[in-house]
This record gives sequence, structure tokens and C-alpha cells, in this order.
Amino acid sequence: MTDHATSPFRLNLEQQRKRARELQRALQGGDAAALARFRVHHPRAAQLPPGVLTRLSEAQLVIARELGLPSWPKLKVHTEALHRSRQAISSREPAPDADMPTLHIRCGSDIVPTLREAGFAGEILEYTNPLCLGPVTEEDSWLDRRAAFLGETFAAPLNRSPTEMEAQLRAAEDALEAAPGRYLRIVLWLEHDSYDQLVLARCLARFAQAAPAHLELVFTGHYPGSARFIGLGQLPPEALRLLWSGRQEVKAAALRSGAEAWAALRAPNPTALARLARDGTPGLPSLAPALRRHCQELPWQRDGLGLTERLILQSLADQPRDFSSLFRDVTAREPLPWLGDAMLLPFLAALKTGAVTGHGGNGATHWAQEEFSITPLGRALLSGEADWMTSRPPARWVGGVHIAPPAPAWRWCDETGSVRLTA
Repeated sequence: MTDHATSPFRLNLEQQRKRARELQRALQGGDAAALARFRVHHPRAAQLPPGVLTRLSEAQLVIARELGLPSWPKLKVHTEALHRSRQAISSREPAPDADMPTLHIRCGSDIVPTLREAGFAGEILEYTNPLCLGPVTEEDSWLDRRAAFLGETFAAPLNRSPTEMEAQLRAAEDALEAAPGRYLRIVLWLEHDSYDQLVLARCLARFAQAAPAHLELVFTGHYPGSARFIGLGQLPPEALRLLWSGRQEVKAAALRSGAEAWAALRAPNPTALARLARDGTPGLPSLAPALRRHCQELPWQRDGLGLTERLILQSLADQPRDFSSLFRDVTAREPLPWLGDAMLLPFLAALKTGAVTGHGGNGATHWAQEEFSITPLGRALLSGEADWMTSRPPARWVGGVHIAPPAPAWRWCDETGSVRLTA
């Protein structure tokens, strides 16, 4: 069973009351850090008289907003709902999904044990195909190309065989294809990042052809807590059960947007993808920002770097880092976190052809022990004095777009949200 006892998303109202009283006393005592917290999180910190600002209710407002909720009453409602959800789990109330045959789809295995702890009884499909990375092409044999890419890129680092990875990939795709005929209800558990949203587009493209009787979405881009929310895998069982109660029906407009995004993702010309990212995706408000983030992996017009490559170089420009430190720092800089740790490896492999040096370890088997530094070329790229495409980095794919220097490449303009084919 997963240990969620210290989860930053498992909130207790009495504990938060204690924190509010401590904050109130600190402000009354003139503590500079307490005053800074008020200035950041209290909407009227500059207007209220000091005598009003030091009231307990004002400290409670700051605590609530630090946790990601707009007010203390909202925090109270949320913690009470979490408590009821915990009680439902501990008292072994009927499974939330027991009313009909249900398939839960998740892009990974992170919440599988937590769903079981939360009392869900339906089957679970782990769709672990990171469509945000590598080739996703229009050809009928697109899955063959993906299997080859995933095996070549991740089999050795993850200590798995390419055959095993391919079998898992094909089994998940087969299960997705068969799902509408096997289950009355299909529920997608997804987040707002490009990993999840591109999987959402793939699933909706399938269900636009044949939908189950009930197609639902459990989605969140934010969850109240004392840490930055990155993914559902951070949440305790009672939080997942609470999210279930707010699940939404996937309507026709969302199915159309998903199918359109899936087609645009696979196209060798990213113009349609950039348009969707710019103009929006009806019924799926989080898909367009994720598509934009995906487009940002194209070479940028000013330096030829994709955004992840740039974040890596920015991190190493501050100081040399080992792999773990680099991954943490890149994740902290990332505007829409989507990378798992091993997913950083192909970016580092490409940058090590001139912009980054690696020391120690081995890229295939001991990658976690390697240490990295930026080169003079890497610094020139960050300053805009060099263009990465002219250095002829290894060929790569961004969805259906093949980037193979010195051939002309589709480049991204972040200011306009547009793409242009450039020699």
C-alpha cells in the first residue's frame, strides 16, 4: 500500500488553524517573513490598516491562498470533503464505480495502487505511450515506428527489452481500440500537461469513431496543498475519490477537438497544430495550452533550440549538475511539467554533440550517475550568438514533424504562436 501519510495534499483543518495562529502572532511581532507572505497572498495587504491585518481571519485567508484556495471557508469545505472521503474508504463503502462495467484509462501506472486504495473496482488501462516525445506519424504503420523509437531510446536506461516494451505498447493500443465495445463507461484520468493531453487526443480520436455509452473525464490542473501540483500521482486516495465526484461527461465538441488535435499532431506540417494551439480547442480548454507547449519543442527561430533544450542549458549555465539535480531544476523551470526523468535522456544525448559535456556514468546503463556542464557553444546558443541547427544536431521528431539538419526545418515563433519552414 502506498504511504500517503505525509502527503502535502492531505490537509487537516485543525493543523491549518494552528498555522494561521502562528502566522498571526508572527505578523503581530513584526516578523519580516510573515509580512512578505501577506504581501504575496493577501489581496488587500497594502490597503488594510495594521490593526485589521493582524486579525486571525486575515491570517486564515493567507493560509488558504497559500494552499491554492481563494478563502478560508473554501478551505474548510475542502478539508471536510477530504475527511468524508477518508471515512468512506475506511468504512469500506461500495466502490464508487460499482454501478456499471467501467474502464479507467491512465497514461502510466502512478495512480493504479491509489485507485485501488480508494476503493475503485473497475479495470484499469495503463496507456504508457509518451506521445509528447518522438515520432507520431500519419502512416498506417505509425505504431511500428513508435515501438522502434521507444526501444532504441529507453530500453537500456530502463533495463527493459525492446520486445517487452513493444508488447506493452501494442497491448495498450489493442485495449484502447476494443474498449468501446467492452465497457459501458470509460473514464479518463488526466492532467493539463502535454503528456496527458496528447494521450487524451489519441483516446478521443478513437472514441470519435465509436464511443461507449458513458465517456467521462476526471481532470485537474490544480489541487490544494502545500506543494506544487504536478500530477495525480501525488494525491492520496481520498483526493482521487473526491475528484471522481466531480468527473465530467465528454461531449461531442470535445470529441471533435480531440480528433482534430490527433490529426494535426501526426501531420508533417505543424501549421494546423499551431493554429489549434493559438485559436483554442472547443470543449477541451486545457488541450490548446498543451499543444502550444508541444509546439515549443520545435526549433525556435532565434536560436534553433527547443524549449526543453533551452531549459537544460539555462540550468547548466548556473552551475554544473548531476542528473538528479538537473532533472529537478529543469522541472522547476518548466512552465507546464511533462517530463519523467528518463525522458530527459534523449535531449541530453543530442545536446552532448556540442552544447553539453557529460562526465562519469554511462548513457545507457548508469545515466543517473552522470554529471553535466555547459560548453562555450551552449552559452553562445543561450546568448543568441549561435544557432543550434547550424551545428547539425541529431535528427529528431516532434510528433509528425521530422527535424533533420541540414534539411529545412519547421521553426517556432513564440511571440506569434506560428511556425515557418526555414532553410
